[in-house]
Amino acid sequence: MPSPMRKASQTIGETGPRRFVFLLLDRFTLLAFASAIEPLRIANRVAGREIYSWVLAGEGGETATCSNGTAFRLDIGLEEISRDDVLLICGGIDVQRATTKAVVSWLRREARRGVTMGGLCTGAYAMARAGLLDGKRATIHWENQDGFLEEFEEVRLTKSVFVMDGSRWSTAGGTSSLDLMLKVIAADHGETLANTVADQLIYNAIRTDQDTQRLSIPTRIGVRHPKLSQVIQMMEGNIEDPLSPADLADKVGMSTRQLERLFRRYLNRSPKRYYMELRLQKARNLLMQTDMSVINVALACGFASPSHFSKCYRAHYSTTPYRERGTQSGPPGAPPVRLSI
Repeated sequence: MPSPMRKASQTIGETGPRRFVFLLLDRFTLLAFASAIEPLRIANRVAGREIYSWVLAGEGGETATCSNGTAFRLDIGLEEISRDDVLLICGGIDVQRATTKAVVSWLRREARRGVTMGGLCTGAYAMARAGLLDGKRATIHWENQDGFLEEFEEVRLTKSVFVMDGSRWSTAGGTSSLDLMLKVIAADHGETLANTVADQLIYNAIRTDQDTQRLSIPTRIGVRHPKLSQVIQMMEGNIEDPLSPADLADKVGMSTRQLERLFRRYLNRSPKRYYMELRLQKARNLLMQTDMSVINVALACGFASPSHFSKCYRAHYSTTPYRERGTQSGPPGAPPVRLSI
């Protein structure tokens, strides 16, 4: 069975411009949306004809507001679209609330009709809620991955910039929408056009679905030390069952004292403190993004008891896990959650 991209490439000349329907969920992320729609506009300009068209859709069919407060006038509501359309769900902040019953029902109905669809930024959450990603590979903004993994065990979540699994696409947010659209343009009309569009956008580092979202550990921490990076990678991969400093040191061929000095020198904290901060950060994401009980969040982040978890959480964030639940932002100075750039 030919892929949706190949099928479109073969029939574009016969059926006219390929149409994209952008479903704008409440508080969607503007950057992810703009990074998807602008390549289509520029492709039309470079090609000298309309090879792509688009409409904006949303619940109510009137306006949709993005996360920075800008409102967009919609073209259509949640009505039937063409089977040949590509439906792109634009998510952003608080996507759980924005994924209403009406949205879920509409996505399921269009999926049954064979519509190709993708989730931009946190849009994959809406697709997963509708059961459209079960057994599929997908991606979502790294900040939302912890909650997504807990809620949708049937989805094969990756850390890729974007994923195309048959007729189900997803991106990690930000400029990753641009990478996806350049791949679509290349499949539809050739690499030359896609590269010209990238040049117009001053985009000289096109990524593929093999690239991962986040910066490398050395870049993130501002330190290039191979053993330090290895230890942090092990910490990030063992949140539920934390490794002891002795085990971490042994795995990279160091003594515990050497590991302690390494962390003090480059990160100004002990390995134990750094590990605790990673676990608490994941806990905060789970509290804000899922309906997991505080007890289950504690266990998922390697805490043996709710009381110990609450004590550590309060010391770090100046509030308790119970008070954190249901808030939209943390205490002053704390990193925000669910930014979904």
